[in-house]
Amino acid sequence: MPTVMSHAVAALAISAPFGRALSWRARVLGVIAAMAPDADVIGFRFGIRYGDMLGHRGLSHSLLFAAALALLLMLRLLITERDANRRRVWLFLFLATASHGVLDGFTDGGLGVAFFAPFDNTRYFFPVTPIAVSPIGAGFFSMRGLHVLLNEILWIWIPGLVFGSAMLLLKRHRTPQNES
Repeated sequence: MPTVMSHAVAALAISAPFGRALSWRARVLGVIAAMAPDADVIGFRFGIRYGDMLGHRGLSHSLLFAAALALLLMLRLLITERDANRRRVWLFLFLATASHGVLDGFTDGGLGVAFFAPFDNTRYFFPVTPIAVSPIGAGFFSMRGLHVLLNEILWIWIPGLVFGSAMLLLKRHRTPQNES
């Protein structure tokens, strides 16, 4: 799994095409949503095995979970921002949450991601897995953790920065519609 920081970077990159349609609150919720699926690691303390549906990279990494969490967070946001564009906010929050499983599917370790849980607990990886799996807990503060972070800068942070910058440039240089 990538580090929690890289999941946040991915969410911020995903927010770029939405421009001003997203408030800072929506972006913060997106960052939280992108990190949330890894809360499933607490299941280890309760005897939930890695490969179980509720185990690591199981239900909480599924597309159904992403849709449900996006809906809950969007409804929460509407309490303070009644005029928010519901469809765009939900789409952003869904993509931010789903990005977690997508990034995990590109890692080089673990059992894969149950994208279709609870309907199917089959675990998947993508055909290429360039992202080094991050050590859990205190193991992150080691030479291996540093290697993982450098790997994520290459495979997540730089592409996220390029994508976000490209989206901002496209928005800035786009010709306004219906100009007379």
